[in-house]
Amino acid sequence: QVQLVESGGGLVQAGGSLRLSCAASGRSFTGYTMGWFRQAPGKEREFVAAFTWTGISTYSGDSVKGRFTISRDNAKNTMYLQMNSLKPEDTAVYYCAAGNSYYLRLQGVDYWGQGTQVTVSS
Repeated sequence: QVQLVESGGGLVQAGGSLRLSCAASGRSFTGYTMGWFRQAPGKEREFVAAFTWTGISTYSGDSVKGRFTISRDNAKNTMYLQMNSLKPEDTAVYYCAAGNSYYLRLQGVDYWGQGTQVTVSS
């Protein structure tokens, strides 16, 4: 089992940057496929970025490519999402997620964080 806690959300102006953190406890997240999803009001939960099961290779959704970067510090049992050039459409609750498949899919997530709100103003 692993518990996930996100932090770093807040209010930022369009074009700004924000860094989210996901701290794991209970068990090291090196045993899971780790990534990020987000959900805006009235919309389905959307894939943002993730590591593959290797914990090295990364991939991201088309809407954030070139702007968001996922990283991790295994020694700290923490994963990060660096968000640059933020747009109002990035406004959503961002969730840290852990799964057990090579690629992290919505239906394959076993553990979710509580979510952290990111609001981008224009």
